[in-house]
Amino acid sequence: MSTTDDLVEINQLLARYAVNMTRGDVAGVVEVFTPDGTYSAFGDAFPLDQFPELVAAAPQGLFMTGTALIALDGDTATGTQPLCFVDNATHDMRIGYYNDNYVRTADGWRLRTRAMTFIRRSGAHDSGIPHAFERPSV
Repeated sequence: MSTTDDLVEINQLLARYAVNMTRGDVAGVVEVFTPDGTYSAFGDAFPLDQFPELVAAAPQGLFMTGTALIALDGDTATGTQPLCFVDNATHDMRIGYYNDNYVRTADGWRLRTRAMTFIRRSGAHDSGIPHAFERPSV
């Protein structure tokens, strides 16, 4: 596979993430991750088995993502992808970017980790306030 093919495949993977999040298709979102994949925001990393509750607790709306800047390294890669989220009920926006780690699997490229950074009106970049989703106690 060429570098261009890898970049196209990863960008299609990220497009599937954004479209599935916009549609509320949690199963489709989970499919873009490795089985041990995590999503980080609000100071915590959430494993895939918590995605249904995590997505249900989040506002619904449009996930507009930009083209990711990706650094390939064999069967792994890292990337940063800009995001503008528009809440469907209020049309309020959240902006920021994802920092990602990708891995090539037997099923193609997948996200291993995705971490959200928000950009505030003050210009600050942070991982956010605690999420409305409450983690199950262990």
